[in-house]
Amino acid sequence: MFRRPRIRGKPGPHTAETEESKDVKPVRYAYGLTTALLLGGATATLVTGYPAGAQVAQNEASEISRVVPRAGAPAGFADLTAQLQPAVVNISTRQKVQVQGGGGANPFAGTPFEGLFGGQGGGGGGGTPQTREAQSLGSGFIVSSDGYVVTNNHVITAEGKGQVESITITMPDGAEYPAKLIGKDAASDLAVLKISAPKPLPFVKFGDSRNARVGDWVIAIGNPFGLGGTVTAGIISAVYRNTGAGGAYDRYLQTDAAINRGNSGGPMFDMKGQVIGINNAIFSPTGGSVGIGFAIPAETAAPIVQKLMSGQAIERGYLGVRIQPINEDLADSLGIEHNKGEFIQSVEPGGAAAKAGIQGGDVVVKVANKEVTRDQTLSYIVANTAPGTTIPIEVIRNGRRMTLNATVAKRPAEDQLAQAFDPNADQDDDSFSDSPSKQEQQGVAEKALGLSVIPLTPTIARQLGAAEGTRGVVIVAVDPNSDAGQKGFQRGFIILQANGRPVATQADLTAAVNAAKAENRSAILLRVQPRGQPAMFVPVRLR
Repeated sequence: MFRRPRIRGKPGPHTAETEESKDVKPVRYAYGLTTALLLGGATATLVTGYPAGAQVAQNEASEISRVVPRAGAPAGFADLTAQLQPAVVNISTRQKVQVQGGGGANPFAGTPFEGLFGGQGGGGGGGTPQTREAQSLGSGFIVSSDGYVVTNNHVITAEGKGQVESITITMPDGAEYPAKLIGKDAASDLAVLKISAPKPLPFVKFGDSRNARVGDWVIAIGNPFGLGGTVTAGIISAVYRNTGAGGAYDRYLQTDAAINRGNSGGPMFDMKGQVIGINNAIFSPTGGSVGIGFAIPAETAAPIVQKLMSGQAIERGYLGVRIQPINEDLADSLGIEHNKGEFIQSVEPGGAAAKAGIQGGDVVVKVANKEVTRDQTLSYIVANTAPGTTIPIEVIRNGRRMTLNATVAKRPAEDQLAQAFDPNADQDDDSFSDSPSKQEQQGVAEKALGLSVIPLTPTIARQLGAAEGTRGVVIVAVDPNSDAGQKGFQRGFIILQANGRPVATQADLTAAVNAAKAENRSAILLRVQPRGQPAMFVPVRLR
C-alpha cells in the first residue's frame, strides 16, 4: 500500500470490550507514535448549583472569581476543582459489535483496540462473524441546568458495523441517568446529549480559547481508565497545534496535563473556571500519557455545540481537492520557498476547485485574503466559509502566481468523503507477464531515482486497472534504499508526469531527470498512480 504524504488519524467512532480499555481509537502517526482518541467532550464555565461546593444555577458567576488566583502560580487547584467537578460526568455506552469468529482470532479484531495488547490484528481464522456485547467509557460535561451534555462523537458512536443500544451518564455523586442523543458531528468529533433530572444541574460555560497563551495553567477533569472524576494539571504547551492528521479540524490546544484513555470529551479549564478545550487525543508510544495531549479549542467547539443543541444542520465549505503541506522535498522539487502554502494533489472533477480552474500541482498560498500556514490551513479556512460564498484563491503554477475565484460548495458527509478518497483495492497481485528483466532497465533514471520502468502498454494498463487511454511508464523494480523506495513506491505504480512533463517512455523520464539536474534541483516531482488509487504528486530526491 502506498504511503500517502499526509498522516492519517482523524477522530472517529469507538467501541470497547474490556473495562481496562474503554475508549481509545488508536491512529498511527509518523515516528511510530500512536494517537489515542480519548473518548471525551467539550468545555465550559461552572455556573449552577450542586452539593460539594458547586454553584447553583441562580448563583452569580462572580462567586468563582473569589477562589481563582489572580497572578503567578496558583497555591493549589482545590477550590477551583470543587466548584467545577460537579459538572463533569462519566459517559458509558452499551453496544453490539461484530467480531470475526474462529479459533485463534484476536478478540479485539475489528475494534479500536486491535493490536494494542500484543495481538497482531486481523484475527487469522476467518470464522463466521459473531455479535458481542461491548462497552465504552468516556467523559463529558454539562452546559445547561436542564441537562445538555457535551462530549466527543467517538465516545457515543460504535465502530464499523456496531450499534449503540444505550448511553448512560453518571454524575460525580453516583446518580445515573439515561441519555438521549441530540446531535453529533463526525468532522469535528463533537456530540450533544440530553438527560432529565429532578433538580437543576450544575453546568459550565465555554471560554475564549483565542486568549490562551503558551505557558498558561490549565486543569483537566475526566474519567481516565474508568476511574471516575480525576483531576490533572499542567500548562498549555502549544496553541493551534497541527498534528499532521489532516482535515479541517487538525488544530488543537496542546497540553502537558496528564490525559489518558477515558479523558475524551472531558473539559480543559483555564484558571477562570472556563472550558477552553475538549480533551480529544494524545501522542504516545504505548497509549498512556507522555505529556503530549490535545484538546479541541473552545472557539471551534462552541458554535458547533450551539447548532447541535438547537437542531441546526452543520454546513461547511468544500472545494473538492486533495492536499498536502509543503515539506522540504516538495519545495525543492518545485523550486519554491519552504513551509509556504499547501500543495494540490488532485482536483475532484466537476467540483468547486475544478470550476475555478485550480489544477493538480498548484500551490495554494492564500485563500479569501488569508495566508495559508500550518496554523491556518486551506482546509480550516474553506470549512469555515459558508457554502455559496465566492472567494479569491491565490496559487503558484509553474513558478507564476495567479488569482482564481471559487464559489465554495457544501461539504459532503464524512462517510461519502471516505469512499471517494479511500477506495478498497486489491494490492496482492501486481504482476504482469511482459516485464523485461531488471538488467534491461539500466540508465540515468534508474541511477538517479532507484526505479526501473517500462512503457505502459494497453495490456499492462488492463492488468493494473488503469483507465483506457492512460499514458505513462510502469515501475517494474524499486531500490528499497532509494528515496522512492522509502516513500512507498512499488512495482506496478504508473508514472504519469515528471516535473509537469508527460512521461510515456524511459527517455521522457530520463530527460526530466537531466533537466532537473541542469537546474540544480535536488529533487524531482513525479505524478504517480498507485494501483487502485487516485493519481498523486510525490517529490523524490535525486541521487
